[in-house]
Amino acid sequence: MTKIIISIVWFLIFTKLLIFWVWLWQLKGYHWGRFKAHFETQKLRKIFFSFHGVRYPKLTLKTIIILISGILLEILILFYLFNLVLFLILIISAPIISSLLVLFFQIPTVILVKKTLKKAKEKKEQFKNLIVIGITGSYGKSSTKEFLATILSEKFKVLKTPKNINAEIGIAKTILNELKPEHQVFIAEIGAYERGKIKEVCRMLGPKIGILTGINEQHLSTFGSLENIKKAKYELIESLPRTIIVRGLPEDGIAIIRDKLDLRADDIRVEKEYIFFKVSGVNFKVNLLGIHNIDNILLSASCAQKLGMSLEEISRACLKIKPEQGGMKFLRKDAPVVIDSSYSANPDGVIADLDYLKTLRQAQGKLIIVMPCLIELGRVSKEVHKRIGRKIGEVCDLAIITTRDYFKEIKKTAEIGSLQIFLIENPKEIIAKIKEFCKNDDVVLLEGRVPKEIKSVKFF
Repeated sequence: MTKIIISIVWFLIFTKLLIFWVWLWQLKGYHWGRFKAHFETQKLRKIFFSFHGVRYPKLTLKTIIILISGILLEILILFYLFNLVLFLILIISAPIISSLLVLFFQIPTVILVKKTLKKAKEKKEQFKNLIVIGITGSYGKSSTKEFLATILSEKFKVLKTPKNINAEIGIAKTILNELKPEHQVFIAEIGAYERGKIKEVCRMLGPKIGILTGINEQHLSTFGSLENIKKAKYELIESLPRTIIVRGLPEDGIAIIRDKLDLRADDIRVEKEYIFFKVSGVNFKVNLLGIHNIDNILLSASCAQKLGMSLEEISRACLKIKPEQGGMKFLRKDAPVVIDSSYSANPDGVIADLDYLKTLRQAQGKLIIVMPCLIELGRVSKEVHKRIGRKIGEVCDLAIITTRDYFKEIKKTAEIGSLQIFLIENPKEIIAKIKEFCKNDDVVLLEGRVPKEIKSVKFF
């Protein structure tokens, strides 16, 4: 009887650990650099040693095969190698065993991906008149893609990569499953965590126009250096036959920029729900939150102009852009105001959102931010979080940081004036603190991937 109880307990513990590690690998896109970078955070150590709840991976053919293989391995061990010391060693070694299973099944995955990319390239090459536009950068890719698709849809039949899909396999599947003869333009958001990936995608896509949104420290831990990030993003430039549209000139590689387009915004006015500006005398009114969206509108407008649309046509098309396409929207417009910018977070985005938050301050109202620490910033993590801390100190009255990783750095530079700053990881405690602090004319900004329970709560 004792042997059966021990076997069941070990089986349940190891299965839970297996599920967790497969979830983490899937979360990081089965990318070794991103997986390794996750070990830099205290959050991982806390999750690893916690036995409360289970993180479930999204069930795909790959995860099902890995989990079944792992469970079969457990059953074999129970039947043939029952040993208490071995059981303890296997539990300690669960991360290694789970990772070895994942990496073993990466071999057929890589073969399948190559085959899928080849098929997508062959299909795309059948569409001789298709205009392919590639968009890359450290930040602003998704927003620019959404803005551009909305604008070009006024004149062309447009296909774009869905949501935040930007990996090579997602782009290939979009071509294979959705590209049709009636499409005139295909807009592909292209992401990468290592050098060579953008070049590989471009060999499949054959883009005619490229947009480089901007470069910062995002994913520095996987690239190793800012120089490597630049070189990876410039692979799009090197793959183009003619046009690259950039937010300002890069510091290097200027000689290979061909037919660069540049538009400027003047007479800028920012209101609660709209931004107003002029481009070459043409008025623009766009339902977006924050001045930082103008850069991506101009990139999109430059591309649309290149394809024959007038600024007047582009201005009219911009009236159809929705706030969520810019990554930030109102969850609640009345008092207290709640803004959702939880899609993702990068250093420039956090600073820009805080600048927008500052414009919403009411007479007696206070400004509140709820956010986690940022990840995958490598050796610049401390400096970036000190920079964010300074901006929080300038803008906010209350800051709730939801992860421990670089809380000390944020707190060190944020503690100025009347700001109150707390590290609170439990969603219920976060909600309680906001309710305790929040008044009728306050504004709450949910920045980055905060616990989902917070979004559905009425704070007042």
